[in-house]
Amino acid sequence: MADKITAKELMSQKNDFVIIDVREADELEGGKIEDSIHMPLGLSIRNAKKKQIEHLKDKKICTYCGTGYRGNIAADELVKEGFNAITLEGGYPSWN
Repeated sequence: MADKITAKELMSQKNDFVIIDVREADELEGGKIEDSIHMPLGLSIRNAKKKQIEHLKDKKICTYCGTGYRGNIAADELVKEGFNAITLEGGYPSWN
């Protein structure tokens, strides 16, 4: 299981992370974390496995979704591919 960060911790360290929103497009209507990159779960895993996001390997990544479940999967998969990734505990609702 990927390491987690709380919304409060992420807010204070936001500039240190590349934040990836792994929700589907129709879930974005309720808002998103400012400056986050939208990359749905399946795409984020494919991009990592196909070496299409290698430019993020030297960055700290935080993933998030609507509940924390998919964000955790995304972070786990990124870590397996050699990325420094954690997930936002509680997903997007914890951000508000």
